[in-house]
Amino acid sequence: MTLFRSAALSLVFAVAAVSVTPHIAEARGTPDNFTELAKRLSPSVVNISTAQTIEIDTTEAQPFEEGSPLERFNDFFGRRADRDGRVSKALGSGFVIDDEGHIVTNNHVIEDADLIEVSFPNGDTYEATLIGRDPATDIAVLKIEAEDIPEVPWGDSDAAEVGEWVIAIGNPFGYSGSVAAGIISARNRNIQSGAYDDFIQTDVAINRGNSGGPLFNMDGEVIGVNTAILSPTGGSVGISFSVPAELAKSIAAQLIEFGETRRGYLGVRSQEVSNNIARSYGLDKAQGALVRAVVADSPADKGGLQRGDLILSIGGKPLEASRLLSRRVAEAEIDKPVKIEILRKKKRKTLTITIERLKEEVTDEEKIRREVAAGNAERSVAGISVEALSEDVRDRNRIDDEVKGVRVVKIDKRAPASGKILKGDIIEEVAFERISTPAEFAEAMEAAGELDEPVTLLINRGGNYIFYALNPTS
Repeated sequence: MTLFRSAALSLVFAVAAVSVTPHIAEARGTPDNFTELAKRLSPSVVNISTAQTIEIDTTEAQPFEEGSPLERFNDFFGRRADRDGRVSKALGSGFVIDDEGHIVTNNHVIEDADLIEVSFPNGDTYEATLIGRDPATDIAVLKIEAEDIPEVPWGDSDAAEVGEWVIAIGNPFGYSGSVAAGIISARNRNIQSGAYDDFIQTDVAINRGNSGGPLFNMDGEVIGVNTAILSPTGGSVGISFSVPAELAKSIAAQLIEFGETRRGYLGVRSQEVSNNIARSYGLDKAQGALVRAVVADSPADKGGLQRGDLILSIGGKPLEASRLLSRRVAEAEIDKPVKIEILRKKKRKTLTITIERLKEEVTDEEKIRREVAAGNAERSVAGISVEALSEDVRDRNRIDDEVKGVRVVKIDKRAPASGKILKGDIIEEVAFERISTPAEFAEAMEAAGELDEPVTLLINRGGNYIFYALNPTS
């Protein structure tokens, strides 16, 4: 499953099956071997297989027409009419976190599964129940009914350092209990997979089938959940990403207790802090999150946060980067006051704000339904694909709230607008009429196409306005 593609590289979920010999780099405290850790930890790591019934056309296919000389071969070549579906299987990994049989894995390993089975290295196999899943962080929790199953402890991922030795245990190629070792290559990685990106990057050989498996430190504690790899082929090239244990542990606890996530909500829109902005606030380096908007009647509004405040820490945890704001707020206790340190006009202040619960859509299906109902689903007309200026799109692309229109996400190379309208352009008007959703864009373009004459688009390109005329039907 592809997450990100640039040139020849693709960022893929480590689900299915591939394997590569571990590559071990030099780091501090180089262990003599990993034998004892592997023996102790492997029994707690499971292989996860899923099955899904997919509806197919049950009508009997007849390759040769009735009356044809070859009609008699229809029974041989035709499709059997009693085939009402097929079962697809996916392989991933997981690990036991308590003696009650709870197992942590990735959401994409078990998503849409009708049947989930977990197998231990000793051959024991159990049918698992889905306790809850969180697509936003790609974490899911399963449960099996079993006794005397080995568990592994959570570790402190915030204390993990670059260069530290780690090992991963999982099921690449479906080969149960495969162990790979390496070091932490980087922290706080953003791989553009969601609002809570804060991945641990390693050079451990993570492959398809490792998804959902644990990343251990040298104390045998889980400090990450292996989730994705960067690869030109789908196999390991020594760039892998894991969800930090501090985040995964929090999500797992919520899923076990409530069956869903209950994240905190602050009510601000922020932007990244550049080195120049940092210096203008009297800081030596870029850090924190700069508030560019405060939602009315939100916890931030009630607590006194203002536009222009630079948030330095939440609950005593520093914000090394703006994108960590979502995670820090999400992890905060709901309906309890938290200390938020800010810089306002170069002066440090500490505000006490009560975090409220974030209202989230229950399912992806409901989100899609609402997007379609609002006309915000991505549309493509005349080779121009556009998306709505949602809050997430504005935050990722630094688009001011005052800007209205739709954002270009793709231009077909054969489209009339190719080379003239660019990805990232904001289309504000079609035929001199304001548009604000992809549905309005599509309707305006289709109306212009019926006239079979050029239509004028108003393009906002980084604050510079350009008029461009094209014929949607050419």
